[in-house]
Amino acid sequence: MRKNLFLIAGLLLVSALANASDPEEADSLIQLKGVVISANKVQVNRNSVPLSISVIERSEIDASSESALLPVLSQRVPGLFVTRKGITGFGVNTNSAGSVNIRGIGQGNKVLMLFDGQPQWAGVFGHSLPDTYVASDVERVEIIRGPGSLLYGSNAMGGVVNIITRRHRQQGRRTEARIMYGSYNTQKYMVNNGYNTGNFSSFASLNFDRTDGQRENSDFRIVNGFAKLGYQAGAHFRLQGDVSLAYYENQNPGPVDNPMFDNTMDVLRGTSSVSLVNTYEKSSGAIQVFYNWGRHEINDGYRTGGTPRSFRFNSEDHNMGILLYQTFRLAEGNSFTAGADYKNWGGHAWNDTINGPIGEIVNRSVNELAGYVIARQDLFGVLSLNAGLRFEHSEAYGNQWIPQAGLTLRLWEGNTIRALYSKGYRSPNVRELYISYPPYSIANPHLKPESMQSYELSLGQRIGDTFQAEITGFYLDAENLIAGVQGTLTNINALHNKGIEIEASYYPASNLQLTANYSYLHSDTPTEAAPTNKFFIEGSYRFSRLTLTANLESVSGLITVGGSEQDKESYTLLNAKASYLVGNKDKDFNFFVKGENLTATNYEILKGFPMPKATLMGGFQVAF
Repeated sequence: MRKNLFLIAGLLLVSALANASDPEEADSLIQLKGVVISANKVQVNRNSVPLSISVIERSEIDASSESALLPVLSQRVPGLFVTRKGITGFGVNTNSAGSVNIRGIGQGNKVLMLFDGQPQWAGVFGHSLPDTYVASDVERVEIIRGPGSLLYGSNAMGGVVNIITRRHRQQGRRTEARIMYGSYNTQKYMVNNGYNTGNFSSFASLNFDRTDGQRENSDFRIVNGFAKLGYQAGAHFRLQGDVSLAYYENQNPGPVDNPMFDNTMDVLRGTSSVSLVNTYEKSSGAIQVFYNWGRHEINDGYRTGGTPRSFRFNSEDHNMGILLYQTFRLAEGNSFTAGADYKNWGGHAWNDTINGPIGEIVNRSVNELAGYVIARQDLFGVLSLNAGLRFEHSEAYGNQWIPQAGLTLRLWEGNTIRALYSKGYRSPNVRELYISYPPYSIANPHLKPESMQSYELSLGQRIGDTFQAEITGFYLDAENLIAGVQGTLTNINALHNKGIEIEASYYPASNLQLTANYSYLHSDTPTEAAPTNKFFIEGSYRFSRLTLTANLESVSGLITVGGSEQDKESYTLLNAKASYLVGNKDKDFNFFVKGENLTATNYEILKGFPMPKATLMGGFQVAF
């Protein structure tokens, strides 16, 4: 394998050097983020909506050289924390990682993951699918820090991560390939191709990651494929569709003091969608049809002194629907969005042996139907008012009303003041409604949705093209949280969180960038994977073809997943990367090396799963 790796590297390096040209002026690192679509599903200036939205651009994702998307978000978004347990790979089932928390809300899939506005989560167990969020397929990410249920419905109680997939926009073809190798025999391969001719565009990618892991029995491997096609039908309509597939194998070693054996997971996931987008001078919108599905086979394994399992857990799930929305611009400074959603989610789970099924677990699905409206009005050039209402009907629990209202005020150049009230909720999933695991949790078909009231106020300031910053304060009041009481799941728990978030960017020169974010969280209820303090700072300097980047991550007051409040974790990580570019904008070769946790800090995010100490990765990316 290594001989083949070096042979391919050598051939691509020779090709890149042969096409190298004289150095050109370095691209600017300056990147100001002013437009979002996640606020009302059409492009709108970020300063005219009251939501707290963080935006991660394609250039930031590229600069990270990550194959998985979630680690990039965990660093760069204040108040957002991602659980991890190894050098790569998240897994599913007990002791999995990849859970996203925003403002201390997230465990149990309370943060909604989207592909182009379409929900992505497993239909039976309701969990997100972190190993399918591949960095190479992403154009940008918009993160709503706080409830997004007005537009997106269930599971958006704590926030929304809208992954906007890549679309090849420039005429002609462009191909990119990347190879990485590093600690614990970790290998990552990627190739993608974009093509655009006339009214037709396409983008396709293929990724393969594997690692032996930092512990015995912690190996992981995954293959991801993605394709997106688009056709511009005249001036007003665009038809586009995409499909993605992921197959991964994961082994869970268990906690170090109570290891697991043969706890393996084979997972096949797929998603597809078709959209017809319309754009007129006074109106724009879309109809989207989506379908995502999964096939899981899990060996729950055994511990020291135990015996291998004689059966496997199997499940097939789906999550599908139709989304329809249209925005009207009725007058100057006014917009009105109306939409309707139909969703069906659920699946089939059973235990299986080599001779066939031995026990049915569940075979159910749930229908949901919703409608919503949201209006925005600009007044006097300095004030924007926003309000909306959603009505949701679920055959599992009945009806929900979801209101939201806010304003933005721009008193002087570059200034923005936001105030927002919003409600979020999460529907109980199939596992909670219909699957019992006595004595741990007995299902309850009468569960009501979890819900949360959110209040936030923020102040932002931008100075020219060199500086921008924002500080946000929030208060969250959650109720009807689902928990086990005497073994039976019920709506009982309440939660009150409050805190502040700060994010800032400074560009002293076009080739020097400084970014930082900080979040403080206070909760009246001990919550796993919700650190009290989280801080990140990064500096990036470009000199001719050489780019140097260093960052510092600091977390304190973290209750590890499966840990206790008396044993909180605190840690600081130092990471660095150097890259060198050969070629020009049309044909280039980028060699890089990066190190994570360079000070070899000991820390855990999942109790009993120590994270790797210092790790190194090296590789190159070629584009032509």
